[in-house]
Amino acid sequence: MTETMPETVQTDVVVIGAGAVGENAADRIVRGGLSAVLVEADLVGGECSYWACMPSKALLRPGTALREARSLAGSREAVTGTLDAAAVLERRNSFTSNWDDAGQAEWVAGAGIDLIRGRARLAGEREVEVAATDGRTLRISARHAVVLATGSAPAVPPIEGLDTVDFWGTREATSAAEIPARLVVIGGGVAGVELAQAYARLGAKVVLLARHGILGSFPEPARMLVAEGLGADGVEVRASASPASVRRTDDGGVEVTLEDGGTVTGDRLLVATGRRPALAGLGLETVGLGTEMLDTDGSGRVAGIDGGWLYAVGDAAGKVLLTHQGKYEARAAGDAIAARAKQEPGSAEPDAWSRFTATADRFAVPQVVFTDPEAAMVGRTVEQAREDGINASETSLDIAVAGSALYADEYRGWAQMVVDEDRRVLVGVTFAGPGVSELLHSATIAIAGEVPLDRLWHAVPAYPTISEVWLRLLEKYGL
Repeated sequence: MTETMPETVQTDVVVIGAGAVGENAADRIVRGGLSAVLVEADLVGGECSYWACMPSKALLRPGTALREARSLAGSREAVTGTLDAAAVLERRNSFTSNWDDAGQAEWVAGAGIDLIRGRARLAGEREVEVAATDGRTLRISARHAVVLATGSAPAVPPIEGLDTVDFWGTREATSAAEIPARLVVIGGGVAGVELAQAYARLGAKVVLLARHGILGSFPEPARMLVAEGLGADGVEVRASASPASVRRTDDGGVEVTLEDGGTVTGDRLLVATGRRPALAGLGLETVGLGTEMLDTDGSGRVAGIDGGWLYAVGDAAGKVLLTHQGKYEARAAGDAIAARAKQEPGSAEPDAWSRFTATADRFAVPQVVFTDPEAAMVGRTVEQAREDGINASETSLDIAVAGSALYADEYRGWAQMVVDEDRRVLVGVTFAGPGVSELLHSATIAIAGEVPLDRLWHAVPAYPTISEVWLRLLEKYGL
């Protein structure tokens, strides 16, 4: 019997993974004058579009809007009902296009990018093998580069019995068709707290088990405000709670036994304990690499590869597991690949802050927790800054300005800025409170642009907005 030879395809660049990160990489490559093939085994648009960023925020927003209406005298008297869970889920579905990627695939085609649906793996230097969904086996040869944009996979904790129960990951939680009466959440990170609050507002009785407390990377005052918001919505947060085992109950629910001997029961269990780069099954061993973590430079080039043809961006690179930061890395990598193919000056070993390197990954990463109240942070905490050898000071205060008073009756918020005293520039900013996510980009600009505090003083915040907190921070600092 003769083995069928794989069909051969040639292109300039192969991008494995057609999520938001892979799409951005391929788009930049094509804009730079090269050809690109995107390979995707699941839905084009990826995790963020269908199971993470968009559906989770769609689940959260109606509850926040309702709370905002109730926070103001005059409008609270008009609120007579509760959330319509079915309507919230239907609106969520609209943001995922009902898990139909036809629109995303149309965008890919319109951008001049070739799309192959199937599972891809490396098969040698600049070689990719694809088990296509139509039954074909394809061999793609890349003239210049292969980009890994495969995202991340849930990190499942080693809890006894977890493999014997039907538990939710974040995918199942963001795409669920009904609201459980009782939900147990394991994990106090961003996904855990966001989904705990969303489901509590939709009618579930929620217990959140947080081994190390919630939102450990944020300053304590910001964490406390979020914890109070969760409690106000009925979420029972159990800090320092360590699950020891899980079992199915006779009524089809789950029971979690804690290390201290206590138990928690629910109709559904959500495990939201972080994510890890999705590198398994990619054939990395064919080019002498392992599957635990890749070492990449600022343009995404993977270390240890002769000729520098392999790149990793987004969650696959394992640096900053945030969609917006992955898209930023993808744009830098795509531009670098196209420029290097043309041997453009400055592209081989690009300077910091050039368009060919994702320098902000180290200094100016913005992140938002879309709970109510929100928590938003960019750059470093004062502890991180000092660990990095920076002569850092911190200035913090409650957000209590005219704009916040207008935003909500009894508004509560907190703000902090971290200053490099030797250079007199910001290296970190944190906000917590209702609506503060829209303040974050100004802080990101100040940090990425290294705006001197004496110049920042002249950036006058409009009155009356919550942004006036900038003036109060600078005044308290001493300007």
